[in-house]
Amino acid sequence: MKLTNNLFFYPEQGMFDCNTYVFTGSPGIIIDPGNTSFLSGLVGNLKKDGIDPKDIGIIVNTHLHGDHCAANEAFKELSGARIAIHPVQKKNYQLVVVDGARIFGMPPMEFKEDYSLDGNRLSSGETELEMIPAPGHTPDSICFYNRRDRTLVCGDVIFAMNTGRVDLPGGNGEALKKSIEALSELDIEYLLPGHMDIVPGAEKVAQNFDFIRSRVLPWL
Repeated sequence: MKLTNNLFFYPEQGMFDCNTYVFTGSPGIIIDPGNTSFLSGLVGNLKKDGIDPKDIGIIVNTHLHGDHCAANEAFKELSGARIAIHPVQKKNYQLVVVDGARIFGMPPMEFKEDYSLDGNRLSSGETELEMIPAPGHTPDSICFYNRRDRTLVCGDVIFAMNTGRVDLPGGNGEALKKSIEALSELDIEYLLPGHMDIVPGAEKVAQNFDFIRSRVLPWL
């Protein structure tokens, strides 16, 4: 689904998958390729939108839980893209990837990054994304904010009418509250979570923050 001039949304396809977002450009950027089991479906949907995987040169993640990053290596192999991770994700790799998988009795969905992201911006062609650390669901959660188009890819920090869980390794309810309060100050036209529906329209986004602030955060 095309959301803005160069931003596309691909909903999660099943259990242990996630929403994927693609910014087209030179090169394109894919955020959270999801689960390898659903990669062929994702690639098919990309092609329906006229996006060749080989046009994507950068793979990044909102955080390193397996449902978001399991397909990193497989997507790299078919596209030639490079995997980039934020320094806070590199720092928490063992805790989030390895220890997080053990909680579910699963092997860790490990991958090797090609380079670390520097600074607080990720740029490609006309696309400039601000990388905003937003700990709470995980200590390595990063949101990607396009100020020009007012879009926020927020991973599992905040959903439509809910928030990410805080009971996995590194989760912290107080940190999540602070992250959500900070994100609520941004000018957002599209709130783009890692699961379930997106929240389109500034008014609905504001209402969603208000609902979470009054109905969900007090219980964290």
